[in-house]
Amino acid sequence: MKLTSNTPLAAGLLFTLATLSGQAQAEIKEITLLHTNDIESVYEPVDAFWNDNIERIGGIPYLASLIKQVQAKEPTSFLMDAGDIFTGSLAKKTQGKLSFDLYNAMGYDVITLGNHEFEYGWETLRDTMPRASYPVLNANIVYENGDVPFAQPYTILERDGVRIGVIGVMGVDAFYNTMWKGNRKGLTIKDPTETVQYWADKIRDDVDMIVVLTHQNKTAPMQTDKEADDEVQRGFDEDYAMAGKLKGVDVIFGGHSDHGLWQPVVHPDTGTVIGLTFGQGKYLGYTKFSVDTDKHDVKLLEGKLIPVESNKLPRDQKTGALIDHARAAYPQLAQEIATIDATAYRRYYRESNIGNLIADIMKDAGQADIAMISSGSIRADLNKGPVTMEKVMDVFPFTDKLSVVSINGVQLKELMEYSYTLPYGLAQFAGIQSTYDSTRPEGKRLISLKVNGEPVKTDKMYRVATYSYAASGGDGYHMFAKGQLESEGKSVTQVLIDGFKQRQKLNVPEIGRQTDVSRELAAAGQ
Repeated sequence: MKLTSNTPLAAGLLFTLATLSGQAQAEIKEITLLHTNDIESVYEPVDAFWNDNIERIGGIPYLASLIKQVQAKEPTSFLMDAGDIFTGSLAKKTQGKLSFDLYNAMGYDVITLGNHEFEYGWETLRDTMPRASYPVLNANIVYENGDVPFAQPYTILERDGVRIGVIGVMGVDAFYNTMWKGNRKGLTIKDPTETVQYWADKIRDDVDMIVVLTHQNKTAPMQTDKEADDEVQRGFDEDYAMAGKLKGVDVIFGGHSDHGLWQPVVHPDTGTVIGLTFGQGKYLGYTKFSVDTDKHDVKLLEGKLIPVESNKLPRDQKTGALIDHARAAYPQLAQEIATIDATAYRRYYRESNIGNLIADIMKDAGQADIAMISSGSIRADLNKGPVTMEKVMDVFPFTDKLSVVSINGVQLKELMEYSYTLPYGLAQFAGIQSTYDSTRPEGKRLISLKVNGEPVKTDKMYRVATYSYAASGGDGYHMFAKGQLESEGKSVTQVLIDGFKQRQKLNVPEIGRQTDVSRELAAAGQ
């Protein structure tokens, strides 16, 4: 019998085929994964001095508005973060409670832990994590007295018929070298790649795709305009290596290095997609995928970074109210203690005007010949105009005290040579004038050195004001341990607050205390 659309059998068959076709079609889903990393409690926009097209960028309430705008256009989306939601004055005052509350208000579906979440000790973190209305992940940090994970290893998110398995891990270097040992005492860490593979194998049959949130790669440079400075960008080597080893993992969203990828990278061997956003809430990572829920087939359709142009976005009411409420609980933080005439910003591998400013205040407070602060210790820029106590506390949010150490001229030269290996960026100084050549072998880069206008003398003792961790030989500054600790006073944060109050109207210091002759020659075209 010839089948036509008019026969009952043909009609039924065509209906069945159409239904099956429709079902097959319905199994192909488009989803959008939005991701951030290393926001680090940046509540307010910063001057985008490196970008002629953007006036100010970032700020959590403005990021929140952008997230809502993007989500409104996407039928199915998930929001994720790769760690470092703590740090800064308000996070410290609230012991991280504000940070978790803000991520609740922004509607995050899942985050993984960063090293900054341990700033107040793991016990405090453990007790505060239940505030989160989303899963807080880490699969490879475990208690030393057993193999029990410190946090939830993975979660499964489900929306509009798509199930996504998400696993969180931290890098071994991030755990040991960027976390004070007292804050992790009682914990240890397992290999992140092996841990991810273990959990990925466990959940693969239950999900349509697997996402890994990592907090690894090299430690981030403390420089706001890192996206415009190739010299300081730390890359994503650990994420890339992990992507090449893992089986059955579709996406890695990374953190810790504050690197950024304008478009996601797809590993050529495994097809795993990698994304990072530069950190500090300046960009929202956007990735769109097609997901075949029958075949576990995931394809990247589009990926980009969307700038948080705060001057073009409204201040989100919910997150803004949380920040305002926290500030109201600590009114002293809002006190305007000074003004500055220009933006004071960081340079990680070079002399910076904010580094000079901080060092000047430390030198005066310690009545020292010299002051030194590592670039890695300077955690925020200062916008031009009014300076509040909160902003100063964000610049140096640590507990170190101002220490004065006497070292001789030989040890001072050792200090300079160590700084020119760029261990934690270029150390920032007051009281010195130096020239160096960054292209020379390590230990032979210092060319000339003066202390307050006079050539350094090898047998003379010099009083150096610095932060207590460095004074004890920390961060590799072992030459201080060879000297004599003269005094240990107020916290560096309080010293900076006092210094701003005393000066009231500050002119940002000029650059020129440390000159890299190789850079000068390159600039001159020689």
